[in-house]
Amino acid sequence: MTVFSRISEIINANLNAILEQAEDPEKLVRLITQEMEETLVEVRSASARYLADKKQIAQSIKAYQREVQVWESKAELAISKGRDDLAKAALKERTRFETAITSIEGDLIQINTSIKKLKSDAEQLEAKLQNARARQKALIVRGQTAESRIKVKRQLHDVSIDNAFNRFESYERKLDEMEGEIEAFDLGSKTLSAEIHELEHDEHLNVELEALKSRMEQKPKQLQQA
Repeated sequence: MTVFSRISEIINANLNAILEQAEDPEKLVRLITQEMEETLVEVRSASARYLADKKQIAQSIKAYQREVQVWESKAELAISKGRDDLAKAALKERTRFETAITSIEGDLIQINTSIKKLKSDAEQLEAKLQNARARQKALIVRGQTAESRIKVKRQLHDVSIDNAFNRFESYERKLDEMEGEIEAFDLGSKTLSAEIHELEHDEHLNVELEALKSRMEQKPKQLQQA
C-alpha cells in the first residue's frame, strides 16, 4: 500500500461521517492535514530505518569482501605448499562469503529502491501538506469573515434595531421641538437686566436728541449775526 492510498482510505473513512453531520470544509481540510502530518512522520521514520539497514548491509559487504580476500590468500598458500585439499576447503569458504555478498547486495538494491520511493512520496506529500495548510488557513479566514458579515447583516435587518433607531429619531424631533419652544419663550420675554439696559440706551438717545436740537437752534442765530 502506498502512502497516498493509505491517506485516501483514512479520509474516505471519515468523509461520509463529516458530510452526514453537515460539517464545514474547514474541518475536513484539518483532518486531511492531520493525517498527512502523521503519515509524513511515518514515512520519515521508515526512511531512517532503511538508511540504518543500508549502512549495516554496506558494512557487512565490506567485511565479507575482506573474508573473500583472506580465504583466497589461504587457498593460494595451500596450493603453494602442495595441499590441494586445503586449497579446495579455502575456496569453499571463499565461495560461501561470495554467495553471502550476492544475497545481501540484492537486499541492498531493494533497500535503495524503497528509499528512493519513500523520498519521492515524502516530497509529494510535503507539497500536498503545504497546500492543505494554506487552504486550511484560507478557509479559516473566509469562515471568520463570513461569520462576522452575517452577524452584521442580521443586525442590519433586525426589526428591533430598526425600532430602536426610530425611537432615537422620534426623541431627537421631540428635543428639537422643546428647544424651539424655549427659544420662543426667550423672544417673548425680557429679563430685568435687559429692560434696564434698554432704559439706559433710551436715555442716551434722549441726550443725543436734545444735543442735536440745540445745535440746530444755534445755526439760524449764527447766520443772522453773520
